[in-house]
Amino acid sequence: MWWKDLRATLSQRINVEGISSLASVLVKDQHLALPHVLVPDIRYIDWGELQRRGFKGVVFDKDNTITVPYSLTIWDPLDASIERCKSVFGNDIAVFSNSAGLFEYDHDDSKARALEKTIGIKVIRHRVKKPAGTAEEIEKHFGCKSSQLVMVGDRPFTDIVYGNQNGFLTVLTKPLSLAEEPFIVRQHQGKKDSE
Repeated sequence: MWWKDLRATLSQRINVEGISSLASVLVKDQHLALPHVLVPDIRYIDWGELQRRGFKGVVFDKDNTITVPYSLTIWDPLDASIERCKSVFGNDIAVFSNSAGLFEYDHDDSKARALEKTIGIKVIRHRVKKPAGTAEEIEKHFGCKSSQLVMVGDRPFTDIVYGNQNGFLTVLTKPLSLAEEPFIVRQHQGKKDSE
């Protein structure tokens, strides 16, 4: 079991699918990394307006979008916004993460179950890391097409590329914290902040 845990930890730090997607996006599909909406964090999202525009649900990335990296609790300043989102969309919100719920990293489902218990939001289980894969698990969970859903995340080359490839309305937030992020992510974010 220790080998699975070690492999999962290393896999969480290095997203091979994300690196290969980055190369493809940079060479031929730069538009996929551009979000429809850019906000500092989820407190700036008008959940009621999204519902009025016909969106049926919200899919959140976890790390650095609603929790600090590797935490299983909502970052305190975001609590009110999460509660507003719940009041607008009810049970039609979920987490789709490359940590909790991803079989490769959360092989015994313990992180997904703990996160669900702590934040009261369903975690969608899946086998393929973003940005690879389809929206099949998400569409099945929500009972609608991904074009009727909002994808909220902090990484342009995983969350936003995945969302755009699959037809979501994409919302990019700034990362909540860079302290636990891999070196390349910290470097990329530092360049964006200085622009």
